[in-house]
Amino acid sequence: MRYVGLDLHKHTLAVCVVDERGKVVLRESVPVRRADLEAFAKAKLESTDKVAVEATTNTWAVADILRPFVAAVVVGNPLQIRAIAQAKVKTDKIDAQVLAHLLRCDFLPEVWQPDEATRRLRQLTTLRSAVVADRTRLKNRVQSLLAQLLVVPPVKVLFSKAGLEWLRAAELPADVRSTIDLYLRLYDGVDAELRRIDDQLMALAYEDPRAKLLMTLPGVAHGVAVSLVAALGDISRFPDGDHAASYLGLTPRTRQSGAKCYHGGITKAGCPQTRAMLAQAVQAASDHPGPIGAFFRRLRKRKRHNVAVIATARKLVTVAYLMLKHNEPYRYAKPDVVRGKLADCRRKAGKAPAGAKKGTPPAAEASRLNDLYREHGLPACQPPAGWSEAERRGHGDPAVTAFAEGVHEPPAATPRRKRTAAATGTKPKAK
Repeated sequence: MRYVGLDLHKHTLAVCVVDERGKVVLRESVPVRRADLEAFAKAKLESTDKVAVEATTNTWAVADILRPFVAAVVVGNPLQIRAIAQAKVKTDKIDAQVLAHLLRCDFLPEVWQPDEATRRLRQLTTLRSAVVADRTRLKNRVQSLLAQLLVVPPVKVLFSKAGLEWLRAAELPADVRSTIDLYLRLYDGVDAELRRIDDQLMALAYEDPRAKLLMTLPGVAHGVAVSLVAALGDISRFPDGDHAASYLGLTPRTRQSGAKCYHGGITKAGCPQTRAMLAQAVQAASDHPGPIGAFFRRLRKRKRHNVAVIATARKLVTVAYLMLKHNEPYRYAKPDVVRGKLADCRRKAGKAPAGAKKGTPPAAEASRLNDLYREHGLPACQPPAGWSEAERRGHGDPAVTAFAEGVHEPPAATPRRKRTAAATGTKPKAK
């Protein structure tokens, strides 16, 4: 067996091939173009070769091209490789040789390779984050121009409907007026593209059972749900929720030596867009009457606001992990809020309301919340009768327990006329 190290750049690929004893048998430089890579693989690689390459921008495209020609393509973690194999002399040839030797000695720190569907989700969520950043940049430029002229808008939110009407009609110096009009045209175009991306994400969220499951969490809408699914990928690769939170960089740094141990800020590993969206989800869930909202409010009383947000985001990830692992929606959701989120996504997905399901659910599962989940094709969650004493103690507040039991009360009987109107989306006729 041979071991192939690839030092990948934007335009060139440095190749080093070593045998089982570590002897270099081939060095080559290949242009990073599809035709050149395929020609190199056919001429120089063997079906028993193992290939090592660091994760970078174009790694997955190169790996997809080479994979049919070799036994395995291993993608290494560049941060950990740098810590293992530091050198004072650094060249592309040396880097490729180091990768080949690390693979030969089984010391190469490997990263998980996402499938094609997960990669597409990651690209779409990253695109949305970039478009949101572009829109925010345009907003800031407009507000900066107004601040330079000491103009105070008469509305609280400038980029609301009323704020935009005022901004388009405001009397300003000619040069400032033309600049703001330019920014507003750009803003309208970016905002329209963002709505199109959101429509696509909403449809994807309703079609994906994992994202639909996560949307039952407080503060988690289609964007956060799809971003979390894309970032985590195959949930079975994590032994528990703490490892999933660590993968997203939501756990504290630790520096320990001898009798001294220091815990710092979070590691910020993993996808920064997903981490930022989780923080926004926590802000939306801060007043939720369930356990997650209560956890944030308890922590906020004795910690700084940002610390409470990050700690709650970490808890949100651990809860999401358990929901995905056990295929169970959130037990403490507010039915009206979840109904709105799922109904919006269902419309974007082009799905008709399911109406009443045939068959009668088990008596233990009959509740307002489980009826809603059943309507949207979700599994039932555990009713209060199945909660353990430890789970009830974890609520920490009798009001939280009362709210949780309230959402699991049996649905009130609805007249037949109203049930029919609800299923068809029409208003019942007055007698």
